[in-house]
This record gives sequence, structure tokens and C-alpha cells, in this order.
Amino acid sequence: MHRKGGNATPDRRLHFKPMSHIENAPPSPAVFRILDLFAGPGGLDVAADVLGHRVTGIEWDKNACATRSAAGMDTFYGDVRKYRASFFPHAQVLTGGPPCQTFTVAGHGAGRRALDQVLGYIQRLHDAVRVENGEWKEIFREWREISEELRLKAELAKEVKTEKREVEARRGEKRKALAHNLKERGSSPREIKEFLKTLGAPQDLDLEDDELKRLIEEFSALEDELDGFKVRLEELGDERTGLVLQPLWWVIERSRRPGSKPYEAVVLEQVPAVMPVWEKYAEVLTTLGYRTRTQLMLTEAFGVPQTRKRAVLMARLGGTGVPEVAETHERYRPRNVPTRPSATDQADTLLWNAREESLDGTPKAAWVSMETALKKARGLAPHLPDRPAFTVVSNYGTGGDPSARGRRDHDAPSSTITGKVSRNRLVHQGTDTPLSHFDRFTLAEAGVLQTFPVAYPWSGGDQSQQIGNAVPPRLALHVLRQVLEPEATHEEARARLEQAAAALETWRPSEPVKIREHGQWAGHPLTGR
Repeated sequence: MHRKGGNATPDRRLHFKPMSHIENAPPSPAVFRILDLFAGPGGLDVAADVLGHRVTGIEWDKNACATRSAAGMDTFYGDVRKYRASFFPHAQVLTGGPPCQTFTVAGHGAGRRALDQVLGYIQRLHDAVRVENGEWKEIFREWREISEELRLKAELAKEVKTEKREVEARRGEKRKALAHNLKERGSSPREIKEFLKTLGAPQDLDLEDDELKRLIEEFSALEDELDGFKVRLEELGDERTGLVLQPLWWVIERSRRPGSKPYEAVVLEQVPAVMPVWEKYAEVLTTLGYRTRTQLMLTEAFGVPQTRKRAVLMARLGGTGVPEVAETHERYRPRNVPTRPSATDQADTLLWNAREESLDGTPKAAWVSMETALKKARGLAPHLPDRPAFTVVSNYGTGGDPSARGRRDHDAPSSTITGKVSRNRLVHQGTDTPLSHFDRFTLAEAGVLQTFPVAYPWSGGDQSQQIGNAVPPRLALHVLRQVLEPEATHEEARARLEQAAAALETWRPSEPVKIREHGQWAGHPLTGR
């Protein structure tokens, strides 16, 4: 079930200096046992490993589990909602990145409605926690009510989706009939396409014809019906709403359930659109006794050869606060844009007002380019391709124009690595001429641009999607070190990060491990059974 995929990198082709993961690194002040919800292929796990901590992940994607198994990452397979915090009483730190794609839906206010729903549920949980110091029975009753509401909405949404598919099938048949009718009347393919898109009639078309009128009216009625289904589904929300609430509920359960011990720290990350959720989370965590910080982090400012924004929530129990995570590298500014945003781009102004020095006063390193990262990887794995100067042509459009593909030269950081990274084309720099060889990134190279070790054993199916969905391990290094080692001096922190980053690059997987499933608690260090 958890076999290595054909694209996994065989160890015999890699050339490493034998070493432990953190040889010569300053020792960690403490070894934490981390429970990682929605763990993916192991971006946070490999970062925690080189820092000397122990991680157990919960993941429901079998492909990601195959990679985790090959990488030796301790894992429970299944839906996070089928597990409970009380199953893992010895976990000291909770981390995770719940799927939140619904918050980024463009148009029609769908993303805003999904966000408002989640914020409303968080407020209900917060109110329950605050009332009379949060009586556990009342808190649990509120959670059960929320869970039941979400279950009923999910069932109704499933029924609506079934009806919607039936209407879509009828619309498809009507569309074909209408296109055929228009073709027989002499309309060109372009006119037919435009008509079906806008229902704007081609010139000289006789709309008084009874058959054509009937087809148009029936097609329009089906379009209106589908619009109605879309509105209903937006109102019902998405099953991922419940997943977004899971980390908060696990923290509440460990903090308020009799006999439980609170987590010592919490780290959550997601896309920038989720920042309002983390800020609302922070209010609840503050009530539970945590010191919190939310931070929008630009990955290239932490040594990742890729531009990507992540919203991060960090929390520690008790009096020790969480300082801002200091940027170690310069932020990337494309050559063809101004040095700072216009007055109308207020949302990005803070991101552009970068310090020339880190918080501790040391100069920042230059951002890392694709070529620099790939060249270093080739030193460890000589079989990786050595290309001439290239430009990456993205699978995605820019500026709202799907045909205007984004472009990034080899001597710059990569654009955001997504699950479609294998579709990006590599052309000779400054041209549209494809490279004659290796005109796509290999899976190992895509992983390196996410700062995974070149030896990471990508396995299972849909490996590009696994890579695109993962948290960059180098970013996770900075966040985990900051949250779990708050007393470190600037010098100690810098030494820890430098040694851990070097160990991350040369990391090799241990022996493959068997993925556990729900109920297989015996002998696991976090379960105590």
C-alpha cells in the first residue's frame, strides 16, 4: 500500500558525507514531542527532525502517507476529525496547516462568506471558554452543536451537488442542441462560442424562430437554475470549515478537559487569506493562557529560493512571549516593478518596507536564486540536470490574463511552487525557445525549490501536488526554532539555524516506517498505551 513511487531517488545515486542530522549543531534546550495535524508529505517534520525534535503526523492523503513512510516519518493515517487530542496525551506541541482553500475563492463573495462562517464558530467557542472559566461540560456541548450543524450542512450540500450535476448534464445536452441549431443557420464557430457564453445573438440571426426561441429559453432557464445551486452551496459552506476548526478544538480540549495538560506551544500556518482566522484563534488562545503572535512571512526572506507568502500563528503557554521571527535574507523585488508600491497598494506597503538589517542588527544575506539552490543540490546529487541560463514560464496567467504566463529567470527566486509545477516550461533565457533537454523541473528539483532535501524520497502518486502543498522546511526551521527556543540569544539562534539549514540540505531518510491507522495505539510514545 505504501510502496515507493518510481520517481523516488535511489540512495546509490547520491553522494553525501556521512554525518548525523545535526552534527556539531548547538544542542536543543529541550526535545519536544510534536503532533502535526494535516501533516502532508513532511515539510514541518523534516525541519523538526534536524532541530532534534520528534514529530508524529496525522494525514489522510494516501500519496502523502507513502512519501512519509519512505522518509521514515511517524504517521497516523486518516481524517483528523476521527481523532481526538485525548488520544495523544504525551504530545507537547501542536502544529498544522488545515486546508483553507474556500477562503481564497474569488468573486461572488464566496470566500468572504466562508471566512465569516468560520469566524462565527470560533467566536462561539471563545464565548463558551470564557463563561465561568469555561466549564468543560458546557464547552463540549457547544462543540457538539457546532459539529452537528456542520454535519447537517455537509449532508445538505451533498444533496444539492447531486441535483446540480443532474442539471449540468441537461444543460450540456441543451448546449449541444443549441450549437447544432446555430451551426445549421450559418453561424461561425466563433459566433456560436460567444453566443453560448453571453447569450448575445449573432447578427442577422432570426430570433423569432420558434425552435430557436425554445432552445434559448430552456438553456437560459438551466443556467439560472445552476446559478441558484451555486448560491445555495456558498450559503451551506464547505466541509473544510470543520477542518479549519480542528486545531483550535484540540487546543481547547487539552486546556479545559479535566485531567488533560495544555500544549506547551502551538504553530499553525496557511495562505495569507487565513490570517483573520489566526487572529481570531489568538484571542481564544490568549484566554487559555497563551502568549501569541501572528506574522505574515515571505519565504525568500528566510532563505527559501521561492517567493511565497504564508500566514503563521505562533503561541507559547505561560509568560514567555513569542518575538517576531527575524528575516535573515533580503526580500525579492522584480526588476520590472518600482522599488515600493503605489499609494493605492496599501495592503502590501508593510511588506515592501523591509529592513536593510535583521532584527539583531546583522546584515541580511541576499535572497537565494533558483540556480544557486539547484547548483548546490547538484553538488550532492550529480545526476541532476545542468542547464544553460533559463526562464521558467508558469502554467498560470498573470494580471487576470490566463494567456499572459508568468516568467521568472534562473538567477531569481522561483515563483510560488504549486501542484502544477510539473507543467511549468523551461525555455532559453530571454526567448520562447524550449530547452532541448530537461525542459521541466524534475521532482527532486521541485522539492529543492521548496527547500526539501534533494534526497527526499517522493513516493506514491500525484507527487507534484504533494510538493506544491507542502510547507517549505526552511521556513518551518525558523518558526519552530523561534517558538520552541525562546530563551536563545541572537548568537545561539543564528548558530542553530545555520547548522540546522546545512543539516537539512544533507538530510537522508531513515528506514521506511509502517503507517499506523486509527486504533493502532499500542507502543506509541504519544498515546501512553
